[in-house]
Amino acid sequence: MTRRDALKTAALAAVTASAATPPVDPENLTIADIQSGRLSSRAVTEACLARIDQIDRRGPAVNAIIELNPDALKTAAELDRERQSKGPRSPLHGVPVLIKDNIDIAGPMLTTAGSLALTDKPAPRDAPLVARLRASGAVILGKTNLSEWANFRGQHSTSGWSARGGQTKNPYALNRNPSGSSSGSGAAVAAGLAPIAIGTETDGSIVSPASICGLAGIKPTVGLISRTGIIPISASQDTAGPMARTMRDAVLLLNALAEPKTTTDYTQSLDPGGLRGARLGILRNRFGFQAGVDALMNEAIAAMKSQGAEIVDPVEIAPDPKISDPEMEVLLFELKAGLNGYFKGRGRNDTLESLIAFNRKNAARELKFFGQELFEQSQKKGPLTDPAYLKARAECLRLTRTEGIDAITARHKLTAIVAPTSCLAWITDYINGDSANGGCSTPPAVAGYPHITVPAGLVDGLPAGISFFGTAWSEPALIKVAYAYEQATRARQKPTYAAQL
Repeated sequence: MTRRDALKTAALAAVTASAATPPVDPENLTIADIQSGRLSSRAVTEACLARIDQIDRRGPAVNAIIELNPDALKTAAELDRERQSKGPRSPLHGVPVLIKDNIDIAGPMLTTAGSLALTDKPAPRDAPLVARLRASGAVILGKTNLSEWANFRGQHSTSGWSARGGQTKNPYALNRNPSGSSSGSGAAVAAGLAPIAIGTETDGSIVSPASICGLAGIKPTVGLISRTGIIPISASQDTAGPMARTMRDAVLLLNALAEPKTTTDYTQSLDPGGLRGARLGILRNRFGFQAGVDALMNEAIAAMKSQGAEIVDPVEIAPDPKISDPEMEVLLFELKAGLNGYFKGRGRNDTLESLIAFNRKNAARELKFFGQELFEQSQKKGPLTDPAYLKARAECLRLTRTEGIDAITARHKLTAIVAPTSCLAWITDYINGDSANGGCSTPPAVAGYPHITVPAGLVDGLPAGISFFGTAWSEPALIKVAYAYEQATRARQKPTYAAQL
């Protein structure tokens, strides 16, 4: 039995040994249900573990979880006793949460970014965001699978696949992709394996899987949440963020994750009338990739207008192909610097160069579906003082900030910019790789600005999300309109685990 299997068996054995079946419905569970006083944290955690066994390991075998926390039930029981004696620490007290496997958790669970290269030993300490979750009373349920190295290793990659975790499936159609790189976090919450999860994003890796898996996702302003202890791609674009089935749960999780330097209580923005008087700019040059998605977005715009929003249609930001070249240059430079620094901070002797060598040596398992061209290109880059890097970064900021989001927000006095979040889930294809063909993640990602997606409904049985993004630190305004839209439409529908669509 492997170490991973032993940890799974220990956690699931505790569920089997439980004498009573708690009256918990993990598929519809919210944070409010857990804080109602009707459910114990242990009962909720047991129910989540049982559902993981039923849905993730057996049944449709979504394969969203890469490793379970063997201490989850013990922690839940301790938190129940603490609640009885002292009261809850926070709204997350006793709430199970899943963590993406590129975020450091001190042993016994591993932190690997899905790579076999990091399976030798756990991280020595929790990432600050994990420490904040523990302090809030959350129960760390386990780690989620991801697109290996957060989908920045090779061209023609397949989202949701890692050498360590295998392929995560989309709960709405098992032959289709969950998107990435926060694939497991999105699929797990959609499937009711936990009420909330942490994803990370460099460009689209929270909002795209949230959209494609029918969830609310919040990609905050870069710097709102600590990035220490997260396996990096880009110092200028990386951030962690919440994924949940409801905006309220996502916002409660954001409150717990935000650094102490902010005293904002984002729940104050959960206003069902928040669309009244809001000015929303429609980013039409991010439409047009799928007729059904366009139709759904136009219905969403009409719904927001009926709720009192003022619609400015269209507004325009430079198209993605114009932004993509300087963005790629920035990411290639920053990956090498960031990854080498991360390994040093974790007390490892690895470097990007040694990682490339490891993948070549273990090509049968690591490079079986796609290569490592991006790693190799990054290794050839110089330091972050290189004029080529500085020029590319300046171009990114010009296109997405000064001539992009900042400019059109000021010109039209916008509350938020609105667009379809992502394309529909594509069929998982190991020969050709991902076939995503639309979305709006790049401008706010490159700018480092906040971006929220919420479900807009289904197209041919597949979820589509609608996006709200804006200027730096505009989370309160974005939450207000996104929550009001969610409450007015209640568009999310549960997955059906269709064999194929």
